[in-house]
Amino acid sequence: MGTNEPKSDTPDASAPAEGRGDLDSILGFHIRLAHGAVYRHFTETFTDLGLTQKQVSVLWTVAEQPGLFQADLGQQLQMDRATTTEIINRLAARDLLRREPSPLDRRKSSLHLQPEGKRVLEEARTSILAHETWLKERFSDAEVATLIGLLTRIHSLPPGD
Repeated sequence: MGTNEPKSDTPDASAPAEGRGDLDSILGFHIRLAHGAVYRHFTETFTDLGLTQKQVSVLWTVAEQPGLFQADLGQQLQMDRATTTEIINRLAARDLLRREPSPLDRRKSSLHLQPEGKRVLEEARTSILAHETWLKERFSDAEVATLIGLLTRIHSLPPGD
């Protein structure tokens, strides 16, 4: 994306926000606000496709790993079994992906994109690029790398740590 310069209107973390008091010093509060802003923009960007963030993640992962087992997909995307099954059921009902029994273990399902799933994923990738541009234009390239590293440190923690 080139070398982005952070926008000059980036808030100073040391400056208190109007009317929030001590709440403004709570990291989790800022993560929630940031997540909300990113989620709202994502939803606006994807309105025409009728896909959620998790559905796009599933399509993308299956496209990159055809034949991936359903259980492994859930683990990679950090989703529980029920959520994974529901998302796959919805995508299969729209004929975007299909399950096939594993030739090695018939209790397991391998996942494959359908032609319509490939088409929809290409549209989604275009929307993701627009969404990512919107998000990353707020930071320099170095800040993006740092932010990804910091957020990974949070979301890669085992439960309960």
